[in-house]
Amino acid sequence: MRRALFPALAALAAAALMAASGASAGTTAIAADGPTVTFVNQSGETLWIGSTVNADGSENLSGLPVIEDGQQATVTVPAADQHWRGKFFGRQGCTGDSGSSFHCAIGDCGPDAGGCATGEQPASLAEFNFDPQDQLAPWYDVSYVNAVSLPITIDPAGGGARSPSAECEPVGCPDPLLQYCPPENLTKDGSGKPVLCTSPNRDAKTPYSDAISSHCPKAYAWSKQDTEGGNQTVRQCRGCSGFTVTFHPGV
Repeated sequence: MRRALFPALAALAAAALMAASGASAGTTAIAADGPTVTFVNQSGETLWIGSTVNADGSENLSGLPVIEDGQQATVTVPAADQHWRGKFFGRQGCTGDSGSSFHCAIGDCGPDAGGCATGEQPASLAEFNFDPQDQLAPWYDVSYVNAVSLPITIDPAGGGARSPSAECEPVGCPDPLLQYCPPENLTKDGSGKPVLCTSPNRDAKTPYSDAISSHCPKAYAWSKQDTEGGNQTVRQCRGCSGFTVTFHPGV
């Protein structure tokens, strides 16, 4: 996202706020000492996982997986002692050689097949705030603030009680959301298949946000949605060991 991730968390817990995407001071390969994120690909196509982080000392990840349809892969976030605030997304339609001509039709973030050198192009996002100093963390959400490419669901592994509170609830939705995209916001590929629905204004309510929210209330459809009463956009799961992020078909 271009502005702070989890925009309403300032009202909930300042430490849980996430900032705009951008490069951090360093890049790290996938570590083995932090929380895990397992990616499940049910999208019907091959996905190249991308990730960008906040410009707050969170470390960029490299060596991110390529996942065939029906397969899964797990990465470990380097957050055992330090915070990690960032997001993951599925890059689609990628071709070329990593480090030079690599390019993705959706979610492109530079020429590296295993990581991101630039901010992502509009795509569906799975956002996380892992912070050992925040007793309420980790926080998580699904964001369609910039666009819908593939529907995403996030399911926590372990953690606190799920009832009667909303803590550790799954977020997102598996519904094929591209069918609800306003025609003026819809992008199709060369065969005429819908592949992307782009928000015309991420910071205001629009027909786009209304359509997405009505079919997927447990996800951001615009940046200030978490200021609305009764919103279901952001969740926390104290003590959870990790998350499963599932990518579903867009149509």
